[in-house]
Amino acid sequence: MVVNPVEVSAIIFSCIFGAAMLGLWLRGVLPEHHLNAETKDLVKLGVGLIGTMAALLLGLLIASAKSSYDARNSEVTQMAANVILLDRALAHYGPPAGEIRGIFKIAITRMIDQVWSEEGKMDSAPSGGAGPVYDKIQELVPRSDGQRALQSQAESILVNFAQERLLLFAQSGSSISIPFLVVVVFWLAVLFVSFGLFAPRNATAIVTLFVSAMSVAGALFLILELDHPFSGFIQISSAPLRNALALLGK
Repeated sequence: MVVNPVEVSAIIFSCIFGAAMLGLWLRGVLPEHHLNAETKDLVKLGVGLIGTMAALLLGLLIASAKSSYDARNSEVTQMAANVILLDRALAHYGPPAGEIRGIFKIAITRMIDQVWSEEGKMDSAPSGGAGPVYDKIQELVPRSDGQRALQSQAESILVNFAQERLLLFAQSGSSISIPFLVVVVFWLAVLFVSFGLFAPRNATAIVTLFVSAMSVAGALFLILELDHPFSGFIQISSAPLRNALALLGK
């Protein structure tokens, strides 16, 4: 399921701030004995427990999104290194590999344009064009032991590159559990109901609740952005692969 971080964060903000307004409304309609000191103490204990559990789940969401983001960033860097290594191996092989270097450069250009498109989608050509290049490398006819070793090395590097590309494709789904996110938002809404329930009904209190809800929604927005590393505001840079692309064929 495709998740839009901006839309989801807006929904989360609406839920949380709406819960705070619900609390303010309940304060005006509940009988006075429902808001006495004993009730306040009980509510504080309950929301303290909910707040602790919400913090734990938020920590799990952050850890999951950040771990996935770092793993993909490392894979992109490793792919860039393999691109340069393969091109160097083909360059040392000699003129017979010149055509292969050109084909490989075109394949890498297309892969970069695909992965770092406006949508950041990775739903097609998961091999990144490695198949035709691999076939061309196998068609080479080595004339010395050195060329034979370079051919074998090029095949090995290309296999590693294709595996990394396929791994990125396999990890293109969300790493955030939707049920976890729903439960966290529900608990946060309960917390904000309690905030509104005992908050004074004035502009300062409402602005404070608004800013608090915006801050919480903003934090969840950043978590969702980390979960979409090839699009949005916090995307993995294509610089390693583009730098490698600039070296191809030289």
